[in-house]
Amino acid sequence: MFALIWGAVRTRTAQVLTVLALTTIATAVAAAGPWFGYASITRASAANVADAPAEQRIVSVRQIADTRGDPQAALDQLASAVRGRLPLAPPDPITGAVLPLTVNLGGETATMAIATRDDFCGHVRLAGRCPDQPSQVAVSDASAQQLGLDAGDTLVMRATPSSEPITVEIVARYTLTDPSGVYWSNPLFEAESGLEPAFTPLATFQARQLWEPTLSYDLQVPDTLIRGDGGYRLGAVLRDADARLAVDDLRLVNLTGPLLDTIARNRAEIRLGVAVAMAQILVLAWFAIGLAGRYTGRDRRGDAALLKLRGSTRGGMLRLAWGQHLVPLSAGAVLGLPLGWLLARLLAGPVGTAADREAALLLSLAAAGAVLAGGLLVLAAVEGLVLRLPVVALLRQTGAGRGDWRAGLADLLLLAVAVAAVYQARSSAPDSGLALVAPALVALAVAMLLALLLDRVADRGGGAAVRTGRLRLGLTAVQVSRQPGSDRVFALLVVAVALFATTLGAWRADGTAREERSESSLGAARVLGVETANRTSLQRAVRQADPGGTKAMAAVVDPTLLAVDTSRLAAVTGLRLPIPAATADPLPRVTGGRVTARLRYDGVAPSALALVLQNDATGAPVTVSFGTLARGEQTRSAPVPGCTAEPGCRVVRWQLTTPPDANGRSSPAAPGSAVTVRGLTQTGPDAVVLDAARLGDIAHWRPGTAGAALDIAARDGALRLAVDDNNAELPSVGVQVYAVDTPLPLPVVLAGPTPQQWQLAEPSITTLGGSPVPVRVVGTVPVLPVLGRAGVLADLEATRLIAADANPAGRFQVWLAPGAGEGTVDALRRAGLVISSDDSAGRRADRLGEQAPAAVARFALLAVGAALLLAAATVAVAGAVDRRTRLDQLRALRVQGLADRVAVVTAYAGPAVLIGAGLVTGLIAAAVAVPLARAALPGFTDGWDVLPPPYPLGVASLALAGLLALAVLGLTAWLSVLPLVRGLRFRELGR
Repeated sequence: MFALIWGAVRTRTAQVLTVLALTTIATAVAAAGPWFGYASITRASAANVADAPAEQRIVSVRQIADTRGDPQAALDQLASAVRGRLPLAPPDPITGAVLPLTVNLGGETATMAIATRDDFCGHVRLAGRCPDQPSQVAVSDASAQQLGLDAGDTLVMRATPSSEPITVEIVARYTLTDPSGVYWSNPLFEAESGLEPAFTPLATFQARQLWEPTLSYDLQVPDTLIRGDGGYRLGAVLRDADARLAVDDLRLVNLTGPLLDTIARNRAEIRLGVAVAMAQILVLAWFAIGLAGRYTGRDRRGDAALLKLRGSTRGGMLRLAWGQHLVPLSAGAVLGLPLGWLLARLLAGPVGTAADREAALLLSLAAAGAVLAGGLLVLAAVEGLVLRLPVVALLRQTGAGRGDWRAGLADLLLLAVAVAAVYQARSSAPDSGLALVAPALVALAVAMLLALLLDRVADRGGGAAVRTGRLRLGLTAVQVSRQPGSDRVFALLVVAVALFATTLGAWRADGTAREERSESSLGAARVLGVETANRTSLQRAVRQADPGGTKAMAAVVDPTLLAVDTSRLAAVTGLRLPIPAATADPLPRVTGGRVTARLRYDGVAPSALALVLQNDATGAPVTVSFGTLARGEQTRSAPVPGCTAEPGCRVVRWQLTTPPDANGRSSPAAPGSAVTVRGLTQTGPDAVVLDAARLGDIAHWRPGTAGAALDIAARDGALRLAVDDNNAELPSVGVQVYAVDTPLPLPVVLAGPTPQQWQLAEPSITTLGGSPVPVRVVGTVPVLPVLGRAGVLADLEATRLIAADANPAGRFQVWLAPGAGEGTVDALRRAGLVISSDDSAGRRADRLGEQAPAAVARFALLAVGAALLLAAATVAVAGAVDRRTRLDQLRALRVQGLADRVAVVTAYAGPAVLIGAGLVTGLIAAAVAVPLARAALPGFTDGWDVLPPPYPLGVASLALAGLLALAVLGLTAWLSVLPLVRGLRFRELGR
């Protein structure tokens, strides 16, 4: 038997090679699936961890402790408790302590924490020396400017306004070196409201006022544990640890949940997507192998008839036929296994852990076994149907009919399954069951229906064309209609082309979605995170580095407000939004070293008047105090530090308070107090700062917007500030009158629905220093850069002028135009900006390309590319098995007078018509299947859904798919027909 099988294999080399090629292609894709899946999961998890905010990669244990004056012992005790209850064992935990206190800020009380943290000086840039002695502190640049203090000054802090003060010495100013890094991810050490913390050595907490801080023990969770390498379940471990820590009144702050959920979704989507693609390629491969077996089985009919005549049993004949297939199937599986591993390695990289490699190998072997076993079963079924035929039928050279009632029943069942899949895809469960393969089933249904139509048209039209003398058309139609199995080849072509088109469209649409998300979430082609003291220094540095305004733009981002230099927005980003730049009639700048105010004070209780300025170059506030006022007309003079250099200082506001007490604290002036300012002059050439025209114009002044404001009146060439007697019972009365440097309400562009609070009160925002700022909406858009579907965009210059010395929170950024190079970045550094981060839309899109939707799209494209090759190989088989018969027929027709040109055209036309019809029908089926099955791009695994996803099958994708499929199928058909044409021409030369 073995000799018979080997002889048959050697005799029918073409048939064997066909099955070998089909099996190798199918096995390669199926075997690549597990390797690709595990490698993609590893890469996606790593990308998720890298993109996650730092706070999602740490866990923090906190405790409000009574240190009894020994903070080191309290921290050691906390560390010991955590190590015994939190089994993560990461290296180098970060411990610290923080206590919120209050300080005096411009006569008012502001919150400012005092804190200590391991290796603080190694994670900041210091202007001064590292605080290493008790009661020494480093304060941030922004806090130093707001407090008007610098290295060498002292700072008085209190737990409450009535508690004993603690005086600390400022030895340095600091800026963060990596504000978005893990070290600074604990919000305890941020300025939630108020000033940024002052950092000090741990020994400072030995002071009695600092005995009850909040202690923290921060652990950076290793990436391998977050990714779940080796089956580690971090979520369950942290839940158990939280219960154990709570027994000792320790609080576990765990923000890893969203990251773990994203990683889990990535893992599930990659597994499902790869499994669906593998299932599709397996079904198509079995179908193609079955067709190949059916076509090549005609040569084995004579063998079967001879064996029957010799009395062989059906089992023996089946073993002989099956043995002929077992050789190419086994060889194809063996060749496909390493090829699949190589494909996966090229597309997704190596598999991470040894456990994953072992699992991938086992699954890869199982997939290859499925191809082999399925192919054997399909071929056994095909051979079994042939062996049932009598000897006469086996020896008949003409083909049998196109099928019986069983084939029709199978077609009806497939149609029913396709209808069920479409129903499920359009129902509430579009991501499960048959809905996942609905486009393929719709394409199959279209293929079967049009195959029947093609059969009838070829049958009837071919005969009519021959009768009317149109031989090219008639012979081509007859060739298509009388070729057994052409309807199944047509169906395979349609399904392969449709799957290729839909998958190629989804792959291209996924790339578009990633690019659109990257540009929208980042804001510009390239964005630099920068460190500087305030908005003034940020904007001045950017304008200095790019005076033309075409390469760089300053921006400040907070969760609800995006402030950008609108004069540069269109040039840098291409966005054109209807928001005006800040315009106003600015007051003259103070450039002298001393100012003099002419004023009148009316009131019984003592009051103090101050003028707050802001340096237009650095943004530093400058407070000019005119001291305690006497009743009646008077002239007050005071020095002005830090305003003599160009461009000088702008007037921010007047302040009317009580005189400062021994601790430097002030409160709102008493009811009935009133000051009338009649003029303000300075030393220097431009002596007049505020004349009667400006003081008497109410357009230049406004009260505060929070609580009960000062009464103001601008008339008769003077500005009057007064505390109304009606305010005596109010707990908080404003002390400021602001200079108007930009129009109010502030013009903004709104994204999303109108906030609910705006429907009940005047529209305002509170992110510019705490006080509400009235706004007016000048335009609406569906989405704003960075902020997404909710938030407002305003002009940076306007927000800078309004915020003044409040120094509101926000991320300082520089947005770069696509053409901006490293020269612009260097210019920004020379202008004084410290670049802390550098990101681009391209890099973000690449990182998103590691996540599940993009990974699944890549593998699906590989699978449908293999399906197209399977269809091409099947077309080649269909043409090759009838080559000798068709050659004899065409030669006979030529003897009867058929023109040589007609014979050659007919040889080419048969496969061309089949491929052309299958290609067009496949593209039509794809265009129908996508909307019918409501196919859509899968959402991003982290839940980002700000922009609507692109349509998964655009016209360009459909055209590109058609061209690529035509190239593959057309080349295959041409190669398969070429021997037939050569045979015709060789016969011609031999005559």
